[in-house]
Amino acid sequence: MAVYTEVTDEDVQAFASRFDIGTVISLKGIAEGVENSNYLMVTDRDQFILTLYEKRVHRTDLPFFIGLMRHLADRGVNCPLPVAASDGEALHELAGRPAAVFTFLEGMWPRRITVRHCAELGPAMARMHLAGSDFAMTRANALGPSAWRPLYNLSADRAHLVDPALPELVSTALDRFDAQWPTGLPSGLIHADLFPDNVFFRDEELTGLIDFYFACTDFLAYDIAVALNAWCFEPDGAFNTTKARALLTGYQRLRPLAPEEMAALPVLAAGAAARFLLTRLYDWLNHPDGAFVKPKDPVEYLRKLRFHSKAADPAAYGLPA
Repeated sequence: MAVYTEVTDEDVQAFASRFDIGTVISLKGIAEGVENSNYLMVTDRDQFILTLYEKRVHRTDLPFFIGLMRHLADRGVNCPLPVAASDGEALHELAGRPAAVFTFLEGMWPRRITVRHCAELGPAMARMHLAGSDFAMTRANALGPSAWRPLYNLSADRAHLVDPALPELVSTALDRFDAQWPTGLPSGLIHADLFPDNVFFRDEELTGLIDFYFACTDFLAYDIAVALNAWCFEPDGAFNTTKARALLTGYQRLRPLAPEEMAALPVLAAGAAARFLLTRLYDWLNHPDGAFVKPKDPVEYLRKLRFHSKAADPAAYGLPA
């Protein structure tokens, strides 16, 4: 979440009048995140999140995201619920941007990841995958394997400025994905960006999932691979097998992994690391001076890619070899 588009009090009041949510009392920008403009909107009835969709989110994708959150909420997944306006539609225009109002979720994202957090995340992810199994809409993964080499080519001539080892490691990894990326794994709805700041907790009990704006149709195990990267590395770069085992064990209580999914974890985890390395690399090298949001360090994911490139089998992630 972040704030890129400022809104006036008058515009917000006029926008909110389309919804049966009461009178707006206060509006506070939320600074975290990188994709959209988000505000905590308090009315005389409740608290809501007001989201303005910025240019990196395509308007044609918005019905998918809105429909998905409604679908998941209807099936018991605790996620923001889009609020329909008086015309029955959730999406309207504010300050020249598509905008929507969402219910407010209680909780905070964890700043220090524990084994308990990972044990809670596993079954929550499995519930989301199972709940999404009958979602009728599909969306291709715009940042899947076919996008990685073109994305790297945009930064290749300056990649060595970030780390001298980066060009060779990335080139080797991309060749590996071309040769070894799996086919035919169980697929369905995935979040694709389930980082700690998109998961809310209260006293280590998971209370909800947010920010579905990278959600797409892809291998379910790829979603797990993204989470292993985001949740199971320590600040010093070491991989925590105990956290990984807790996440995977919790997930498999509700949705056991097929043998081919387990076998594919090393290459899927390497691919997930490469995806975030490459998007961070591009943002790092093309960050405008004075921009509101600070880019994230790509070297963190270079270290993670190096770890996954050496993983021989699922035992590296706490599973039987």
